[in-house]
Amino acid sequence: MSLLEENQSTDLEKMVGLSRRGFISAGALCGAAMFLGGNLLSRSVLAASVSAGNSRLLGFDSIPAATTDTISLPKGYKSSVLISWGQPLHKNGPAFDPSGNGTAAAQEVQFGDNNDGMSLFEFPGEKNRALMAINNEYTNYRYLYPHGGMPQSAEDVRKALACEGVSVIEVQRKNGQWQFVQGSRYNRRIHGNSPLRISGPAAGHELMKTSADKHGKKVLGTFQNCANGKTPWGTYLTCEENFTDCFGSSNAQQQFDPAQKRYGVSAASREINWHLFDPRFDMAKNPNELNRHGWVVEIDPFDPQSTPVKRTALGRFKHENAALAETDDGRAVVYMGDDERGEFIYKFVSRDKINHRNAKANRDILDHGTLYVARFDAGDGNPDHPKGQGQWIELTHGKNGIDASSGFADQAEVLIHARLAASVVGATRMDRPEWIVVSPKDGQVYCTLTNNAKRGEDGQPVGGPNPREKNVYGQILRWRTDRDDHASKTFAWDLFVVAGNPSVHAGTPKGGSSNITPQNMFNSPDGLGFDKAGRLWILTDGDSSNAGDFAGMGNNQMLCADPATGEIRRFMVGPIGCEVTGISFSPDQKTLFVGIQHPGENGGSTFPEHLPNGKPRSSVMAITREDGGIVGA
Repeated sequence: MSLLEENQSTDLEKMVGLSRRGFISAGALCGAAMFLGGNLLSRSVLAASVSAGNSRLLGFDSIPAATTDTISLPKGYKSSVLISWGQPLHKNGPAFDPSGNGTAAAQEVQFGDNNDGMSLFEFPGEKNRALMAINNEYTNYRYLYPHGGMPQSAEDVRKALACEGVSVIEVQRKNGQWQFVQGSRYNRRIHGNSPLRISGPAAGHELMKTSADKHGKKVLGTFQNCANGKTPWGTYLTCEENFTDCFGSSNAQQQFDPAQKRYGVSAASREINWHLFDPRFDMAKNPNELNRHGWVVEIDPFDPQSTPVKRTALGRFKHENAALAETDDGRAVVYMGDDERGEFIYKFVSRDKINHRNAKANRDILDHGTLYVARFDAGDGNPDHPKGQGQWIELTHGKNGIDASSGFADQAEVLIHARLAASVVGATRMDRPEWIVVSPKDGQVYCTLTNNAKRGEDGQPVGGPNPREKNVYGQILRWRTDRDDHASKTFAWDLFVVAGNPSVHAGTPKGGSSNITPQNMFNSPDGLGFDKAGRLWILTDGDSSNAGDFAGMGNNQMLCADPATGEIRRFMVGPIGCEVTGISFSPDQKTLFVGIQHPGENGGSTFPEHLPNGKPRSSVMAITREDGGIVGA
């Protein structure tokens, strides 16, 4: 951008008298410009506001990076443990056994391992009581078993499956502090051996049938549950991500078809080895079992007897999370990312409108609708904050070249093999799309593109929303739908932030965008969350070596951004070896719940108990202000 263009952009804002948020929302003045990317600040304006540190939304000072085995927070904040891996959900339940000798049956009634995405559900009319649904993504064998290695028996596999899935717990606020309620009738584990139902267009399809389920409508288990979504009708969406890692083959020479290869299955499995002891995961014996996983699962947290449902209309891929929105005419929208290098961003639009007066009337709303995939243009080439346009391409059998000639016999196959269908229509291959969130203030949608070391090769061109080759730092993509209607098939996009290391790579693309400084730098943005005031919370799952490209970044962290100014401040740093993931807020916004996953993944941590020779445990933390105020304000 030339100096003249920068000055013109700055003068435009002064002349119109708008803040960035006001400029974004001024559709009556510049609706056409909005769609063409006019909602973006020039580089000079953004840099000036960031360097001044003048955000009125962020009421705390950025903290330095850290490498300690603790939770680091700004002055005036404190943290406490809400619940940790292995904690019994019911009174007189089996206690956590740090030796690793605890049984699979015990783990099935304990809080799961490696907690990830989560949502809080209020009890109607009660301010101090709520339910939390919390994902349990996977488990660490070095801590799960006394032998510290991969599974060695069917019991070991059952125990691993028991660690994953979802934990539903009740929490209550007492003396200003939210606490886990052991023994609540709502406390529940939904794990890798729990019975689930399959619904939607793929239910009952030949590719969903197995010898154990000849009708293709019932399945055991949900596992590799990454992030989440919360519906307006009070249910929880949990997303199955790296499910193919759980499958292998007893036939080392087995040949896989193109769809199986595209989803990443291998005969050797990926250091999980369940297939050696449980034939359900053996591709040589049960090839269709693979198709029954990789879905979004809907759970009613208020009905402990309900059967969770896999909603196949939302497509099958490595789901990161599910972000809910609503069209202008009242239909449900679910935005979703496929977390693998070179995969896609999707959205689902329901056929029927949301019934806000009768929650049960929405019970099957996610079974009927249209799945789309995103295509982005090359953008304007701005090296700091590129912007451009995009469109949603329908993934419906008989449209856009998706038919028998391209390998799809019916709509069920389109959904089961959504990745292949998205490739047929020419969707844009992205830098690992992870969490997606929708702003409560202006409806703009944000998506973390966490990293992609293969960008620039393997048919993944550099450009547009993926601007750097061999991208080790990641970026956060943002788009605004045409007419501010989530039903629209067109949108304008920009990059809210391009992560990087300006201390190591100053003046180069690896240094990041102008709102990245040595004081707030990070890599691999993963989790995202908005609070009610519109603060954007950014959680990382990156390289914490604190060396080389990542020197000065320390452990994984949580940052907070002002979407209006672009300013980003570091709010929290996690313990050694952890990922910071999963975020939710109490109704009054005075408690922030955040997950600490796999502390000490490669050793070196005893978080959170810090006992001599203690075993690290993934935990949900409650963050509060010492003065009882709103977090972040």
